[in-house]
Amino acid sequence: MAVTDETNRLAIQLAQILTHQGILLVTAESCTGGGIAEALTSIPGSSGWFDRGFVAYSNAAKIDMLGVEPSLIAHWGAVSEPVVAAMVAGALDRSQADLAVSVSGIAGPTGGAPDKPIGTVWFGLARRQHPLVTFCRCFEGGRDRVRQQAVMVAIDALRLLLDDGGVDPQAEPFGLKSSDSDR
Repeated sequence: MAVTDETNRLAIQLAQILTHQGILLVTAESCTGGGIAEALTSIPGSSGWFDRGFVAYSNAAKIDMLGVEPSLIAHWGAVSEPVVAAMVAGALDRSQADLAVSVSGIAGPTGGAPDKPIGTVWFGLARRQHPLVTFCRCFEGGRDRVRQQAVMVAIDALRLLLDDGGVDPQAEPFGLKSSDSDR
């Protein structure tokens, strides 16, 4: 997946904040397939603030790599708030990072359902010693566009969490406004 100019701009802003604050980041990605890590590590000097990335595309990978309980997936499905919460917590537990993001969604063109249509993406953000934040977005467009939007939203959410002090899961279009949220 190509890194768009807008995604690169957001990634550079996030990199500056991470560098300034001395924070290490870890990613736990499903539908984006490593796209967040790709966008971030394309920035020179990223080894100073990017710890690692987990691409846990299958349910088995979520369980094996991130410690997601199989019962969560069985009950809620891989594209759900409980699963992204477990993914982001598992990424922090299995890394040296201070900050984590997780993403799980349905990019299409198949796999959607009435309650989880194509374009549904759940996000999790976690910072050590801070409340976990989760939010969901439903994106328009084809598979590539859904994935690109998810990468951009994840990076912007991290940026705003650190720079503005919070992410508002209810705000539109991306849910990335300052607020206290511990959903």
